[in-house]
Amino acid sequence: MKAFDGSGPAWDALVAALPGAHFLQTHAWAQVKAAYGWQPHFWVWWVRGEPAAAALVLVRGRGPLRVAYAPRGPLLAWNDAALREQVLDDLQVWARRQGALWLKIDPDLPVAFGEPGTADDRPAPPGPQVRQGLQARGWRYSPEQIQFPNTVWVDLTGDEATLLARMKQKTRYNIRLAARKGVQVRPASTAQDWETLYAMYAATARRDGFLIRPREYYLRVWHTFTAAGLGEGLLAEVEGEAVAGAFVPRFAGRAWYFHGMSLAKHRNRMPTYLVQWEAMRRARAAGCRVYDMWGAPTRWAEDDPLWGVWRFKRGFGGQVVRTLGAWDFAPRRWLYGLYMRWRQHG
Repeated sequence: MKAFDGSGPAWDALVAALPGAHFLQTHAWAQVKAAYGWQPHFWVWWVRGEPAAAALVLVRGRGPLRVAYAPRGPLLAWNDAALREQVLDDLQVWARRQGALWLKIDPDLPVAFGEPGTADDRPAPPGPQVRQGLQARGWRYSPEQIQFPNTVWVDLTGDEATLLARMKQKTRYNIRLAARKGVQVRPASTAQDWETLYAMYAATARRDGFLIRPREYYLRVWHTFTAAGLGEGLLAEVEGEAVAGAFVPRFAGRAWYFHGMSLAKHRNRMPTYLVQWEAMRRARAAGCRVYDMWGAPTRWAEDDPLWGVWRFKRGFGGQVVRTLGAWDFAPRRWLYGLYMRWRQHG
């Protein structure tokens, strides 16, 4: 485990070549989080002179409340048992030396595919074995999941006709309806476009009842990734009026539906369907092989907060992916337990 001493582009090139490469492990994400009090640490594990594993670890806080988080990391071939044990050993030693209250990891490692209890439900080795290994080491499935543990991956390989054929009939119909009804999708390119995207995102949050961060945070994320060539914003318009949109990071052959927004106006023209289709088309043209729809239910029941969104996403012909989720290593378990009880009841 050695600190990386190269540039941002060199870091991105290194992690892009590793299994599970994710935009939350890029230098751009480190820049965003550094602006909000997180100190980034870039770690690499070398085997026979080649990078075999890596982790961007973010650290914040002081004294006994110092915490560390590797968003969607570490990156490695998890089926390599020797490498896996070395990475976890080193991270645990480092967390102790940091005096961290906890170290959180949530690698994008599937443990199962398909909806639970259906014919598509099947395990995804080595995910279950890794989960057992973390438990044996004293890691705890975190009560604070930062990212969505489950998602939907849409396969972008094949031509556009193949992609459309994988979708549900109603979804294909709505995509074509939006085009017939005059919805047009274009990239965000001006300062006003980004302001419009945020205004729609804030309106979406108010309508759907979820909390969002301040405007400046989203503009920083969007501008940082766009400037690095790692994403783009999309606007759906009806007669020049924005009615829906998305921000889509792209990295290492994958694209993510990271932020989505829409207005109630012109909803009958199905602009959100065309936004998704154009995001997939543009990602595919940029060389992406997978489109990650960023979030699926944790509880596969209608009372899950993501159930309504899931009904929309399932129509695009993707595969449900259930990942390892976030796990916490606490060097001082008693203090971690006290803190979590205070968080839950204080």
